[in-house]
Order: sequence, then C-alpha cells, then structure tokens
Amino acid sequence: MRGGAQLVVKKQEPAFDELSLDEKIAKLQEVFEDDSEFHVRHVKKGDLTLTFACITSLVSMAKINDFLIPTLMRLPAEEIDTYVHNLQTIEATTYDDAINQILAGSVMICVGDDHFYTVYLKEDTARDITEPNAEQVVHGSHEGFVEDLQTNVRLVRNRVRSRHLKVEHIEIGTETKTKVAIVYMKDLVNEDILAELKRRMNYIETDMVVTTNYLEEFIEDSPFSIFPQMISTERPDKVEANLLDGKIALLSDGGPNSLIMPVTFFSFFQSPDDYNSRWMTASFIRMLRFVSFLIAIILPALYIAVVSFHFEVLPDELVMPLKLSVSTVPYPPIMEALLMELTIELIREAGIRLPSPISQTIGIVGGLVIGDAVVQAGLVSNVMIIVVAITAIASYIIPSNEFSASIRLLRFPIMLLAAMFGFIGIIFGLIIMLMQLCKQESFGVAYFYPIAPFKWNGLKDAFIRVPLWLMKRRPLDAKPKKRFRFRQTRGWDIDGKS
Repeated sequence: MRGGAQLVVKKQEPAFDELSLDEKIAKLQEVFEDDSEFHVRHVKKGDLTLTFACITSLVSMAKINDFLIPTLMRLPAEEIDTYVHNLQTIEATTYDDAINQILAGSVMICVGDDHFYTVYLKEDTARDITEPNAEQVVHGSHEGFVEDLQTNVRLVRNRVRSRHLKVEHIEIGTETKTKVAIVYMKDLVNEDILAELKRRMNYIETDMVVTTNYLEEFIEDSPFSIFPQMISTERPDKVEANLLDGKIALLSDGGPNSLIMPVTFFSFFQSPDDYNSRWMTASFIRMLRFVSFLIAIILPALYIAVVSFHFEVLPDELVMPLKLSVSTVPYPPIMEALLMELTIELIREAGIRLPSPISQTIGIVGGLVIGDAVVQAGLVSNVMIIVVAITAIASYIIPSNEFSASIRLLRFPIMLLAAMFGFIGIIFGLIIMLMQLCKQESFGVAYFYPIAPFKWNGLKDAFIRVPLWLMKRRPLDAKPKKRFRFRQTRGWDIDGKS
C-alpha cells in the first residue's frame, strides 16, 4: 500500500431483522437511553413472549392496555402472529425503520423472537375544527384546518370526492421528520408545474420544518421580493376552489396553514365571501379592496408630498386649515408620518401578542389616548392622525394577511421618495412596483396575469367578479389541462324563451 497505509476491513453488522429479540431491544434502548418515556414491556402467553416498545407520550396507552394486550391474551398462542400481522402494521426490517416508526407514534410488537411489527396507535391530540380567526367570513363554510395532517387531508377529501384527487406524502427534516402532503387534481394540474414543485422540494436539506410557511421560503421564485408568491390559508373551502382551478396545495403536520401555488397578484384580493355573495355585491367589495390597496400605499406619501412641495394643488379653502394644523409640528412631514406609522405598528403588534380582552383595550385606548396626546402636544397635526387612521383601516381590508403586511412595508420607501421628490417620487415608486409585478413569476406563471400578459378572459375574476354562470373557463394562470368548468348552466332559460 502507498505511504504504508493499511487496508482495514470493517465488519458488516447484521440487518435489524436478523437480530435476536434481546439484540433488537438493546439497540433501541441504546438509542433512547436518556429518554425516560421509552417503555418496554414483556407479556407472557404460555410459552410465547410478547414484547411491546413505545414512547408513552406519543401512543395511546389506553388503547394498548385496554384493547391491544387483552385481545392478544384472549387469542390462542398460534393465532397471535397472524392477528398482529393482519392489523394495520408495518414489518420493521431495518434499524432506521424501527426508530422512525416509534417516533411517529407506533408501538413495536415482537411475537416471540421471529417477527417485529409496528402498529400505529398515536394519541389523538388534534384540537376541534373551528373557524380560522384570521380568515372569518360572513357567508360560506366556517371550517378551518387544524395541526393534524390526516384531519386536514380528510377535510379536503370530504369536499372533493373525486377519483382524480391525488395526495402524495413526503417527509422533510432530518430531525423533525415532518410529514408533508402534496395535493392536486390529476385531471387538471399542469404536469410541468407539478414536476417543478417536486424538483424544488427534493433539494430541501434541513433539520426542521415546523409548518408549511418554512417551505415557502425554500421553494419560492423570488426570495427577496416584497410580494408573497404563494397563498397561505387555513380554509379548506379555499383549498378546494384552487384545486379545482388546477392549482396545487401543500399541507403539513404541526400547522393549520396550507400553501397554494401558483398564484397571481389578483389572487390575494379574492375571498371565499366573493363567491357566496351576489355578484354585484362581490364586485363592489372587490373594487373597494383595490382602492384600499392604493390608499394604503400612497395616502401617507401624498400627505408628505403636498405639505412639503405641492400646496398649490389644494383648493384655497383647504390651504389655510392645513397650514395651521402643521404650523405647530417641530419637524418635517416625513418624520411626522414615520412617527405615527411606527406607533400604529407598535399598537398592532401589542394587540396580537396580548390576550384578546386586553388587546381590544390596548387597540382602542392606545389609539385614542396616544392620538389625542400627540396632537395636544403639537407633535403631530390633526390631518396626519386622519391620514394614518384611514391608511391603517385600508390595509386591513385585504383578505390575505401576508399581502397586507407587504403593503404596510411597501409604503415606507414610497414615503421616503415622496419626502425627497414629491409627486415625481411617488410616481417613480409606483413604476418600480409595477415593473416588479410584471417581472415576477410564481412557478413559471406570470405574477401580474391577466394584465401582463393581457388575457381578456382572466379579467372576469380580477377587478370584479362576474356572475358564476359566465365563468365557464378556468383562468389560465395555473395552465390547467381542462379549460372548461362547464358548458351550460342556464339552459333552462334558453329553452324557456325559445
């Protein structure tokens, strides 16, 4: 050998299923040696020994003690192996299989020295199905996802009872081993988008995934964009509607959120209420959201630009009251606006973290007391208080929390541009925003569809929501295999007039 190196032949250890019972238990106890919840129990049935191994906090001990063991003890010894094999079991043939099954909530059962099975008896700790607090609606379903993956998949399957609905399970996280479900309609989903999603997820190498929101940052197209590129929702009806448009949903253990992709800019202005209300009402609310979007972005910037550079655009009747209002403020409008915007963000964050009764008090008292105090002290003008209040209300009208947060962040650079360049700065900021919207993609789909590229059919569910019977075609953003939702729904009306 070169350099005097010696070849060392490493002794190959026997496979897990080839070990004796004592060796198997010893290897498991070695792994869980510092875990007081790892429990091994031996039960005698004549000459046969039944061995149970589990982590007590993960499995239902009541099912083991009250059902599984008594049932096995009543059976003849020669039938026990067959009975255990016929349960919902997985035969553990490798060392890693045995450990992973125990950590997933299974109990290991060894019948004699020959067969080692895992029976899934995880303790049911899922909370009751309730309406998501962050996505409440007036009309429609009041169900929401929970922290259990099986429950969430069942909620989706209860709504989409189709043989084309497919659910693929994968495991991500070397330490957490989080179960993730990829849900899609086989007859609708675009195969290229599905393949791209799987390709990106195959590259994820991490020790932990707590919720699907962790996955969002790993697989999104533009990680530095201020705009979200996937919809995060806790509503099964929203997932159902998007699946039937050919989109894909990601569900995971440990969190009630589902991710939907691909999405467009206009997806974040849509709400389940829109499709459970009359189309004229839904269209009015939809347009109100777009107006609120513009107000939330540019209203503070307009105030700064007018006070700093463009008093001449105001009617004469407004000039004097506004000048009197700002005359006592000792710093420029940009500082005034930043002070109040940051104060609103502090109140909002405090309201989220505190218990509900206290948070409501903080929101009302904090807003009223602080607003009145800063005006009385001459730190902020009366008009600024009105501007900030309208801006805050407008930003919360957007149905998506992620998109609403993006709007709140976006208005700060536009405020700075307005302070430096006035109206020209605002226009420049909006142009940069539009350029980003036109450039951005979500899994290869144009983010600003149906405006860029322009598609007339997509406008039926963008700025307004036309009657459902006119929405025969699915939108092209997800590139679905089937274009038509239906051919005719009001044929009775045509036949009645003929």
